[in-house]
This record gives sequence, structure tokens and C-alpha cells, in this order.
Amino acid sequence: MGTLEHSSRKKIRRQNLTRLVIGSVGLVGMLGVAAVAPNVLTAMAKLGLLPNARQKESINRARDRLLKQGLLKREDGFLRLTPKGEAMFHRISSYDQATRKPPRWDGRWRVLIFDIPERRKGLREKMRRTLTAIGFIRLQDSVWVYPYDCEDFVALLKADFKIGKDVLYLIVEEMEGDRHLRKYFGIH
Repeated sequence: MGTLEHSSRKKIRRQNLTRLVIGSVGLVGMLGVAAVAPNVLTAMAKLGLLPNARQKESINRARDRLLKQGLLKREDGFLRLTPKGEAMFHRISSYDQATRKPPRWDGRWRVLIFDIPERRKGLREKMRRTLTAIGFIRLQDSVWVYPYDCEDFVALLKADFKIGKDVLYLIVEEMEGDRHLRKYFGIH
């Protein structure tokens, strides 16, 4: 395995751990089961998510990293989300909502067009990586297509990346030559 593949897998695992820890703490607070998550590891173990000690170490490192980043805080021996952590929890929840596939396709394409200036090239690349991760497919350099409603997620993305005026969200009833798109998304 090449170094790029290895680092990519490591980054994805780290993102998944972050989502798991933030989601666990946020979910426990949201459901009102308790005002805090006394021990994220215990909760995950009860769900069968921690089969070995090595994964516990990974979770502990993720927790410590989130504490250092200011997303979590310790209060009276408990973990709580900070306001910054709550914002991330809501972004994660919105991402999960946006990527859920409805049972049937409504026959409309969601097209995202963006024109991010060259001076913000890093942001443009981040936008492309995010769209790819969600499941969008690239039609042209800055034209991306997705078959399902994701307007709320796009609004969140625009606000998060501070690119509101540089991005257009279109709902298209028909698209010429969409056979390859239908095949890609498994739509008949």
C-alpha cells in the first residue's frame, strides 16, 4: 500500500472517530438521557463498538484531541460539548441528513455550480473534496450533480465555507445525456 493510501485511510479513521465521539456526547445531551456523557467509552462498549484495547486507545486519543481543539470540555469528571462542539455536532447531523437516500428518486437533478476565485484555491479544493465525499459527481470543472435533495446541506456548506455568493444551487427537471449519471447513481 502506498503512503498516500495509508495517510488517506488514517485521515478517514480520524474523521470517523471524531464524528463518533462528538455524536455520542451530543446525542446523550440531546436525548436528555443525561445532561452529560459520563464516559463515551462505556457507552460505545455497550453498543458493541469497542471490541479491543487498541480501538479504546484510538478513541482516547480522539477524545484528547477534541478536548485540545476546544470541542469538548470536562466538567465534574464528565464530558460536555462546548458551543464550538455543538456547532460541529449540528454540522455532522446535517451532513448525515443530506446524504440519506430517499426510497425513490423524484426525477430532478441537483446541480451545484461554483466560481471560487484563484486566490482561494485551497477552499476550492476543499469544496471539491467535500462534494466528492457526499456523493456528487463532477460534470465539468465547477459543475457538480447529485440526484437527491441536499439544499439544507448546501446552505450549511455555503455558510461553513463562507462562499455564499460564489455557489449556485439548481434543481433541474431534465438534463441532456443523463444516461451515464443515472447509471452511476443506480437510477432507472
